[in-house]
Amino acid sequence: MGFQINEALLLQYPREQIFQFFSDARNLGRLTPGWLRFSIRSDLPIEMGEGTVIRYRIWIRGIPVNWTSEITEWRPPFEFCDVQRRGPYRFWIHRHIFEPVPGGTRVIDRVDYDVPGGAVVNRLFVAGELRKIFAYRKAKLVEQFSRKKTRSRP
Repeated sequence: MGFQINEALLLQYPREQIFQFFSDARNLGRLTPGWLRFSIRSDLPIEMGEGTVIRYRIWIRGIPVNWTSEITEWRPPFEFCDVQRRGPYRFWIHRHIFEPVPGGTRVIDRVDYDVPGGAVVNRLFVAGELRKIFAYRKAKLVEQFSRKKTRSRP
């Protein structure tokens, strides 16, 4: 069994530029809500590519949780996939897809995951938090790329 998240966002930038933003692991912190107290534990800078392992810590309901993910696919500027190797989920597979569309790029997040406790724990504790996290992520991406666009105007 498992659950899925499918989120999409249109940004008015070429996919190469957006993929470049995602290629810097430090930007993950910009896309993560402050209440998770996200911190990268791997040495920086991180060379992103297939096989890259990233260690970080988040706080879930006041409890520190170490998380290790591995980039299992890396296809610039089209997509990449990270898989939880250690962390709070039974499994977590996050595919990031960058599709060119008229006027910009559609950024797609597809996550397949499962939690200890199954559907009840997901419904009561996890799904709502993930919706908030991905809403925050979308807002920060819009803010980030709006700021870049504003700065580039003469």
